[in-house]
Amino acid sequence: MHILIVEDNALVASGIQAGLELHGFTSDTAGSVAQAQAHMASRQFDACVLDLGLPDGDGISLLRQWRAKGLALPVLILTARSTIEDKVAGFQTGTDDYLTKPFDLQELVLRLRALLRRAGGRTSDLLALGDCQVNMATGEVTRNGVAIDISRREWALLQALLQAHGRVLSAAQLHDSLYGLDQDVDSNTVNVHVHHLRKKLGADVIDTVRGLGFRLGTRYCGGAA
Repeated sequence: MHILIVEDNALVASGIQAGLELHGFTSDTAGSVAQAQAHMASRQFDACVLDLGLPDGDGISLLRQWRAKGLALPVLILTARSTIEDKVAGFQTGTDDYLTKPFDLQELVLRLRALLRRAGGRTSDLLALGDCQVNMATGEVTRNGVAIDISRREWALLQALLQAHGRVLSAAQLHDSLYGLDQDVDSNTVNVHVHHLRKKLGADVIDTVRGLGFRLGTRYCGGAA
């Protein structure tokens, strides 16, 4: 899952980014309305953490623009504004959740996962992939009841394939989901992560579509919807 963090305090933004990465998310940060708009125009995000007080505008106005354009991106407002009037304004504008600062990172992660579950239309956190079971809320993966140790990059790749519901994702798309647009990382690392996941979860969990990329194994596409 790739998250846009719109936060003008660089220390707070980097802290959120580092914390989300530990929980299997990748992210880009924007310190202003202009930067947020540029990011939205350049790639697709799964959710947004949105501060309200930005140097070149207000987060509420930015959210209003997005909703007016029909953008259904799940948005969680994260702000120091804690009055009921502020919260009402946020929800009336179209936010999906509202969390006030100071905040606990674990709560932020849980709220983001809840937003993503609702956006994906899932009623359960547990997905079955053959003899493997994936808990989308906790990131835990088991095979025949035994816990499987997967890295955060492998988890991010598996999430991307699950969320694609059988659509083919190119190596470039998966690379951006894992590392973002700004990181210069060998593109072959995607193949390495795919190889490791197949060894851990089963060779048929990920299909290679020659010349196009990768997708969730055909037999599992129904269970990930």
